Amino acid sequence: MNLSTFIINFIIFLFFSNTYGADLTSCKLDAIYQFGDSLSDTGNSIVEIPQAYHARLPYGETIGKATGRVSDGLLMIDYIAQSASLPLLEPYENSNSTFSHGADFSVAGVTALPKETLMKLNFSLGFSNSSLEVQLESMKELLSTLCNSTRDCQEKLKSSLFIVGIGGNDFGRAFQRGDSVYEINKTIVPLVVGAIEDSIQKIINFGARRIVVTGSYPMGCSPAYLTMFSNTSTTKDSFGCLKDYNDIFASHGDGLKIVVEKARKENPNITIVFSDLYNALFSVIKDRSTLGLNSYQNACCGTGGEYNVTLGQLDKMCGAKDIPVCPNPKEYLFWDEWHFTHQANKALSDLLIEEMLPGLQCTS
Repeated sequence: MNLSTFIINFIIFLFFSNTYGADLTSCKLDAIYQFGDSLSDTGNSIVEIPQAYHARLPYGETIGKATGRVSDGLLMIDYIAQSASLPLLEPYENSNSTFSHGADFSVAGVTALPKETLMKLNFSLGFSNSSLEVQLESMKELLSTLCNSTRDCQEKLKSSLFIVGIGGNDFGRAFQRGDSVYEINKTIVPLVVGAIEDSIQKIINFGARRIVVTGSYPMGCSPAYLTMFSNTSTTKDSFGCLKDYNDIFASHGDGLKIVVEKARKENPNITIVFSDLYNALFSVIKDRSTLGLNSYQNACCGTGGEYNVTLGQLDKMCGAKDIPVCPNPKEYLFWDEWHFTHQANKALSDLLIEEMLPGLQCTS
């Protein structure tokens, strides 16, 4: 890490560190390894695609710098790292990263399913090939520089936390192909759950002792889904979210819970925890007034339509020239059409940390 990056990260750590609620310091973690998509990407995607909109302001405006995070500030993984008294995770693909306290392999827009499966399904391949399978290979390569054997890796990773949170983009690909909610629930959800199940075993084989598996958030509440599918949804819930579309993400979470329980039984010496982002988001929406998140359906950054979103037009997306940004992002749940604000990520991470802490079996 170069000096300027260190100073920026140190200032962010001091100013936005977790000062209340449950924290992970009792876990005595010395590293975190994150696998995922844009919800946890700390800068890999802008290495792959430097011209991406989230490589520049207004992304990052709340922390005064665009870092490649798809938000106006920090992500849930940043708050989780701070809660464990660790530095912010460095992106694996950044040549300046040192990996002294773990690594982030997440890449915006990627899927749990590998490229070969996407091709068989006739799904869009997107802009990156860094699927969960590729991220795990990158972890394997990193470990080859850190330890010499499985036993050596187990020793070095005994105080590390591994987090897997991915799958939302797979379902988005299915909608792009024209699949119905019923078809996705029946065919794609099991494939995605299976891919994540395989990743858990691979991570255990690396030598991991603590693993958190995170579900998807209910994207039927996002400005993107509300814009795309309000006319085709059969029902909305009491919050105005698309219930039938959210059933996909609920099924995904239910499948992951079963997988986690199975992995626990097969690996009694490994701590494996399910992190329920689906219900965490509904908790935040329910408590939005207390949290100051007064706008929970509109995008803060964007333009057009009922939800400040115009999909499919690059010149209308957040980050494009002259696209407006709300003056008070801390009062918004969503920063852009898909992603949470700095403030919302803080609220969500507080809930997830409180939930995962007992399962991680940390002691003071």
